[in-house]
Amino acid sequence: MSPTSPVALPWGRRYLMCPPEHFEVVYEINPWMHREVKVAPDAAVEQWEQLRATLQTAGATVELMPAEPGAPDLVFTANAGLVSGRTFVPSRFHHPERQVETPHDVAWFRAAGYDIRKLPAGVEHEGAGDALPFAGALVSGYRFRSDLRAATELSALLGCPVRSVELVDQRLYHLDLTLCPLDDRRAICAPSGWDRYGQRVIASLVPEPLELTAEEALTFCANSVVVGNAVVMPACPLRVGRRLEGWGFDVEVCPVGEFIKAGGGCRCLTLALDVALGPAEAPLDDGGRARG
Repeated sequence: MSPTSPVALPWGRRYLMCPPEHFEVVYEINPWMHREVKVAPDAAVEQWEQLRATLQTAGATVELMPAEPGAPDLVFTANAGLVSGRTFVPSRFHHPERQVETPHDVAWFRAAGYDIRKLPAGVEHEGAGDALPFAGALVSGYRFRSDLRAATELSALLGCPVRSVELVDQRLYHLDLTLCPLDDRRAICAPSGWDRYGQRVIASLVPEPLELTAEEALTFCANSVVVGNAVVMPACPLRVGRRLEGWGFDVEVCPVGEFIKAGGGCRCLTLALDVALGPAEAPLDDGGRARG
């Protein structure tokens, strides 16, 4: 193998999901949410089940967190927090409407045997929605829902370097709407969602970006889930699909239109449980045991 041959992501084969039993749009905290737009419950369940089945068919293990009344966005498990080995850092949500989720998230991870490490009071960060591992670092978005100062705290809690990227488009309010790591060299990128410095940060980390146009980014195609060679996407513009297939990826489209009513796509509905960020952490197998 040549030095520039891509290597598959070491994470992304074990996910946490929460069924949409209580999912609905009852408040407005991002540009996609409108209370007058109603969720079709049966369609939401069907879309969620299709996503789970597609991930499992691709080779991922899916664990479930129970849904809770009064927490309609608990279904978006990416925002629960950040996982590294057996460490869980719960989110500190920007909006009070979502702060009710944190006790449920913490209870699930504590029951599963994780070490809970909390961000300091007053420091906001919305978990894997605003932070993704790439090139030995944690790329962390900030401005709309997470604080810039969270980067220093996360680096200390997780023992890894953190590279900050400022988000500039309110419609792309979380990092995971603008960045999707594909392997150790390639990622789907939405430069229109970052300031100029953030664009330079990503350019320094990603040798082979698949850059989206601003219009393509608004299809939520960067909010995809990668399982080995499979890219599970809520939508796939033709040009994007051709590039991914040319790189050897298998594209699986899982429409999640009911969840986009709340501003969430495929990645938002999942939280990777097999991430290992710090030097002392080892990734976990399907049974939650350290590999290697």
